Amino acid sequence: MKFQLAVVCIAGAYAQTPANFQESVRNAMAPSLAQQRVSIRQQAIAAAKTAASAPAATTFFTEPPPVGLGLLADCDPLPSEQLNGLITGASQRQGVSFELVKAVIEEESSGRPCAISYRGAEGLMQLMPATAEQFEVRDPFDPKENVEAGSKLLKLLLTKYDNDLGLALSAYNAGSGRVDQEGGIPPIPETLNYVADILRKLRPAETKPAEMKPVQLAPVAAEPKHPDQ
Repeated sequence: MKFQLAVVCIAGAYAQTPANFQESVRNAMAPSLAQQRVSIRQQAIAAAKTAASAPAATTFFTEPPPVGLGLLADCDPLPSEQLNGLITGASQRQGVSFELVKAVIEEESSGRPCAISYRGAEGLMQLMPATAEQFEVRDPFDPKENVEAGSKLLKLLLTKYDNDLGLALSAYNAGSGRVDQEGGIPPIPETLNYVADILRKLRPAETKPAEMKPVQLAPVAAEPKHPDQ
């Protein structure tokens, strides 16, 4: 009897719960979650800095380390189907090409939504905190929010630089202030590699079938017959 009464009381409490109860709880927890996020971000940045500054002798690389070595990403890449769906939606809404957004994501985070760099850039498209705030991103590690904001930034930069892809990508990597200061692509090894890598990925996509010239093959000489034939 007591158990039945308890169940009735709980059911009554839920029945009286306001419709916006979940939203109220979310708002109440927001400050605490924000503090935890800041703490995690600081720890991740410190770890990424340590990885980036590790002596060359402790790494597997005999050549200069690749761009993104100072990236901390303790998660698996998003499944291709899910990632492609996010890119398709964001690219269409923002008016940028699917291939460009995907290439930037591959270069920035290799498709890992939890990625964070030693500079503090976060998520799939490596948004800096100021950029996330500019585009009102609540959670930079949320794949949908991150891709949407990153696509908006790409569109903004392409507009600013009259669709000059090299300048837009340079600004995405090094900041538009540095690009404006240099009057072109900054002579920063990381930025130069970044732009070259993405342009290399985009080349096949940018070559439309109608624009492809037929390959002129040299005539193949007939093989000499055997004297006995």
